[in-house]
Amino acid sequence: MRESSQDVTVVALLADPDAPTEIAQRMARTLPDRLADRSGRGRRFDVEVVSEPFTAGTEDLSTLTRRVMDRRSEGNWDVVVALTDLPLHSNGRKLVVDLSHEHGLALLSLPTLGGFRLQTRARQAVEEAVLSLAGPVAPGAEGSPGSQPLRGPFIGRLGPVHRGQVGEEEIADLRYVVSGPRGYLRVLLGMVRANRPWRLVPGLSKALAAALATGAVATVNSTIWNLATSLSTPRLVIAMVGSLALMIGWLIVDADLWHRSAVGSPEERKRTALYNTSTVVTVGIGVVVCYAGLVVINLVWALFILNERLFASTTRTPLHATEYWTLAWFVASVATVGGALGSGLESDEAIRAAAYSKREQERRSLLHDDGD
Repeated sequence: MRESSQDVTVVALLADPDAPTEIAQRMARTLPDRLADRSGRGRRFDVEVVSEPFTAGTEDLSTLTRRVMDRRSEGNWDVVVALTDLPLHSNGRKLVVDLSHEHGLALLSLPTLGGFRLQTRARQAVEEAVLSLAGPVAPGAEGSPGSQPLRGPFIGRLGPVHRGQVGEEEIADLRYVVSGPRGYLRVLLGMVRANRPWRLVPGLSKALAAALATGAVATVNSTIWNLATSLSTPRLVIAMVGSLALMIGWLIVDADLWHRSAVGSPEERKRTALYNTSTVVTVGIGVVVCYAGLVVINLVWALFILNERLFASTTRTPLHATEYWTLAWFVASVATVGGALGSGLESDEAIRAAAYSKREQERRSLLHDDGD
């Protein structure tokens, strides 16, 4: 691999739009100094962030690697590390990173880093990749760069990350993958984290408005009072689970979030199952947060509006803390059903952002518009 003049290595972080670009921009602030400190030998690093949908239209490793290689030639960079929030696969296993020391490039799939401490793990992964591609960290290091294992998030006795097999005809010469149930769970959490489910809550403004209106009316309804005080805890739990399931299912169906496989290969079916599971979990987290907010708001509203005498005379039950809580809980379930109906008035943009398949369609559209 060549090195720029005056001991300056130019590193490009080629990032997909949205979360990968934000992660790249944050790490780029401290990456040059960290790389220089770890590399030694007076080497300096310049880091550039390039945001473009390089994964648009394909998840094939060889195609993506060639795109990154071509982009490196166009940009005249020494090292390019490509970041994507799409889960990539290699020989039935989920790819963490591919490195090609000959071409000075790395392809990193962020979901395989997990759902926690993503920024730190991504920075460590990029540091390890750049230092490996840029050559030995210290003078006297033996062996080719591709034969030396990476450190940071790529090692750990209990971790699901390990070196993967690389074919003779592939561009990469070093690969790390995750496998097994723990690896699947790690990728799933990473996909949900990349989806950023907290963005779904403000995207459901009309649904929340409908739920709040339903809850406000239901709180002062005597029939709801009688139902709330007569229902046992298991029935209240069933009502909660049913309302949440209805809301989640309606959002997925109404916004057409369910990903369908175009081909029937086992690899594609596994990928489709992973997409759909991450979408259900993402939407579920957003709906549960909304539900918890409804319980709190309904409780405050009940404390403000309810009359103890009227409630006791209607239900023949004194209005104590337990009754307030039970009523707020039950009304939240009723209001969630009303919110599901109100979600039909929403713009699908915020909801669709929770699905990888829809982000992929947006990237294809963006790439098409740039081509025009």
